[in-house]
Amino acid sequence: MSYTIALNFEDGVTRFIGCKAGETVLDAAYRQKVNLPMDCSDGVCGTCKGHCEQGEFDMGDEYLEEALSDEEAAEGRVLTCQMVPSTDCVIQVPVASTLCKAAVGKVEGTVAMVEQLSEDSIELAIDLDDGAELAFLPGQYIHIDVPGTAEHRSYSFSSKPGESRTTFLIRNVPNGLMSGYLTDQCKVGERLSLTGPMGNFYLREITRPVLMLAGGTGLAPFLSMLEQLAQKQEDGQGGEAPVHLIYGVNKDDHLVKTEALEALKERLPTFSYATVVVDEGSDHPRKGYVTHHMDAEVLHDGDIDVYLCGPPPMVDAVLKHFDTQGIAPQSFHYEKFTPNQAPGEAA
Repeated sequence: MSYTIALNFEDGVTRFIGCKAGETVLDAAYRQKVNLPMDCSDGVCGTCKGHCEQGEFDMGDEYLEEALSDEEAAEGRVLTCQMVPSTDCVIQVPVASTLCKAAVGKVEGTVAMVEQLSEDSIELAIDLDDGAELAFLPGQYIHIDVPGTAEHRSYSFSSKPGESRTTFLIRNVPNGLMSGYLTDQCKVGERLSLTGPMGNFYLREITRPVLMLAGGTGLAPFLSMLEQLAQKQEDGQGGEAPVHLIYGVNKDDHLVKTEALEALKERLPTFSYATVVVDEGSDHPRKGYVTHHMDAEVLHDGDIDVYLCGPPPMVDAVLKHFDTQGIAPQSFHYEKFTPNQAPGEAA
């Protein structure tokens, strides 16, 4: 038996390793040429300390409290030299990937589809080469090289992990480098290079109600998250906590992938969603901004985990709204994006 361990480094790079039954995370990492921080490897110094965000494990009792206190252990802190996983795990490693010789993954693929869904969004599908490995956490992003240039652009996956075909929802930016390539040059069968995955914006274990807030093509990571949740539901591993998405756009015809959201609603009984249009001339039943439609019913008096992805003004407005309302969610994960840059640091 083997478990998949996601190591999330301080610089946003994620490296996946396999951990054998009874093997410590530190030993598994070294076996796969990832040099996690360590000194004693006996649970004495605390150099290998990290934070396990997801998964179950055994730490034993052979480490010193000076290396890991009871309070730290209760918060999910771990010593990778002592940690023996019993499920798949996600671990935050508080150093840069470069210091651990954890190279960023690179894969190649073939364009399977490129479709302009609206004036401001494009859907891109890439079939990975046979045998290509591209594990990621739902919500993360990857760099895609722009053919014919030395540049890349960064996009969140809209497909769930483990698929041979990956999809992306991309904003169509006027005169944008990648947008121009996709709309004017890209054809099915062309080759693309991808580097990643990256990012600290990803779905954590669901233990309470979840509120997802998407702006425009910020819908992409939520499609990935919801696909994984739906798959778990179909595998008999679904939870009971409600998941609500508020998806905001500027104009009526900017609303895309609503058929996919309807399909996810059928597959995932705990999921609901609402769409919002900013344009005052719209006939849409919900107009304005997402903050105008965050009712008490979906806020659960702050007993929620909030995930937010959208352009900087939207992210700032939502943060201000929570502050003004005096609501402090149990956890708040957000990602800002701008048209020509990688998604911003998630918090």
